[in-house]
Amino acid sequence: MKQHIGVLMLMVTAVVWGSGFVVTDIGLDYLNAYQLMAGRFILAAILLIILFGYKFKKITKRVIWKGAILGAILYTGFVLQTVGLEYTTPSKNAFLTAVNVLVVPLIAYAVYKRKVDRFEVIGAVTALIGIALLSLQSSFTMNIGDILTLLCAVAFAFDIFYTNKFVQNEDAILLTIIQFISAAVISALFVLVRGDIPTSIESIGTGGLFSIVYLAVFSTIVAYLFQNIAFKYTSATQGAIILSMESFFGMVFSVVFLHEVLTGRMVIGAALILAAIIFSEVKPTFGKRQPKLLKPD
Repeated sequence: MKQHIGVLMLMVTAVVWGSGFVVTDIGLDYLNAYQLMAGRFILAAILLIILFGYKFKKITKRVIWKGAILGAILYTGFVLQTVGLEYTTPSKNAFLTAVNVLVVPLIAYAVYKRKVDRFEVIGAVTALIGIALLSLQSSFTMNIGDILTLLCAVAFAFDIFYTNKFVQNEDAILLTIIQFISAAVISALFVLVRGDIPTSIESIGTGGLFSIVYLAVFSTIVAYLFQNIAFKYTSATQGAIILSMESFFGMVFSVVFLHEVLTGRMVIGAALILAAIIFSEVKPTFGKRQPKLLKPD
């Protein structure tokens, strides 16, 4: 039952993150990537402290260093993705970010010698092909935006992997609070060093404010709380495959709000992603053994 709840929470996260592509695109019309990230993480950290500040009674040095690591990884991934989006197309950005689906089991193998489940590999490859059909619109040529987005995919893969590992024996909400405080501090330092502090609310604009609030409340607080709690009950690779659905939902929001034309290739890509998720979910019924969660440290 708990595993099903975890899957549902990850699906909600994928929906929210899918909408985040549209909102981020709006925000970049008013703010640069560093300002947008700083506003997002600072507001998210403040709201989390207000809502769950009582959990600081349980704080330990172990939670602090784990949360700090996750915050640094998280900020790195989002900045690389957002800056990359300024130099490449949204379709390439979404596809290259989705490479994290394949990177997660490779990290598990390289760092902890965890055997790569053949169903995880098949599901990940299938999801990646689906994302390619769903998102890749133009010719696949590399530029600085593509390279930054590939690096972002690696960062997100590490975030998924270590979040799954750390939450096994820590309070997921407290870990999330420290994660976002860490990301907020790093993002604020970057804005200060760059001299990008907005001079007034008017300079941010209504669209910029909307983007910051939406990304902070929904794409950050709600989505990451759900993800971090859900990872107590799902494997890192299974979680990565489910979260790859953000590309599908990104397509849906683009069609609804940006009036993007839905093509046959996009439909096939979405179907492949769904097939990958189903394949990942039913594997215990015909696999030799159910994959185990990562062992807590």
